[in-house]
Amino acid sequence: MSDGRAGRDAARAIDALRRGWPVRIDSPDGAIDLLAVETADAIRLAAFDPDGSADLLLSSHRAATLKLANQRDAATPGVAVTVARVPWLDLDAATALADPALDLETPLKGPFAVRATIAPGAAAGALRLARLAGLLPAFFVSRDAVEPAARADLAGIAAYDSPHRLTIASRAHLPTATSEQAEIVAFRGVDDAVEHVALVIGLPDGQPPLVRLHSECLTGDVLGSLKCDCGPQLDAALERIRESGWGILLYLRQEGRGIGLINKLRAYALQDQGFDTVDANTRLGFAVDERDFGVAARMLALLGQDRIRLLSNNPAKADVLGAHGIEVVERVPHRIAANPHNAGYLATKRDRTGHQL
Repeated sequence: MSDGRAGRDAARAIDALRRGWPVRIDSPDGAIDLLAVETADAIRLAAFDPDGSADLLLSSHRAATLKLANQRDAATPGVAVTVARVPWLDLDAATALADPALDLETPLKGPFAVRATIAPGAAAGALRLARLAGLLPAFFVSRDAVEPAARADLAGIAAYDSPHRLTIASRAHLPTATSEQAEIVAFRGVDDAVEHVALVIGLPDGQPPLVRLHSECLTGDVLGSLKCDCGPQLDAALERIRESGWGILLYLRQEGRGIGLINKLRAYALQDQGFDTVDANTRLGFAVDERDFGVAARMLALLGQDRIRLLSNNPAKADVLGAHGIEVVERVPHRIAANPHNAGYLATKRDRTGHQL
């Protein structure tokens, strides 16, 4: 099957998961049928699993939060975890297991028994699909439960999630408050149709451009949230690029460090309970940072820029760009003053995610 066909199958599977429809994932080690806990209801679950035997599939991060990692089949970090189905593990109980916002509200029943995950390759693909769909990584899982609404394989999921299938869709002159000499360039994925944007400020002068990778933040960029430093970082980056003579702002559609807007808001709710941004993401079942900066490297390559000055406090960004063929000749610090609402957030970035603030 071509990458294009496989990627389209993955797109259909993502759409089905969001609608609460069953999906099948094929892999070399077998196939599994899935129903996303977040979008399921009692009727759909009964149709998917009439005899109540479908197990629950979770991420290892969520399993660790639930104190399941001391069981042999849940002890390997990064590997999907299967919780054995028992009579009381109905949709409400599964939702309480999947959603950490309910951890303090809903006394969890137990004990939970973990069993070996069938088709672990397909299970890993399921967790990847959950992230791409913006859903909690939790599924009812079975083999040959029902006729699926969509099916995908690992190659298709990888093709859908590949930055190499990004193309330039459109570009135009865009005078801005920062600079009247600016061009906006829109990029679109072949399969997922996510639209990333570059703002090119000034004219190339033979020197490596000053480049800022800015991940989309609706709450900070648009609504003026004080919980993060994203809005001030965006404004300051545009000004720094203008002052440098020329450069590029890459606006990446990777909200919430790649977990999506709804899951980011769930992380905010967990922060209100006292968890920092790192622990909030892992309690949700995700990695600390799910972003793919290979997308930024692809955008720069399409713009004809393989040597840049990077405006960032995050050394990991420079490492990823370098691994994708973009030479970072200088990393320029980008420091923004804290406010009373985001001081803890900035401290967490410094102390737990390697930012050099």
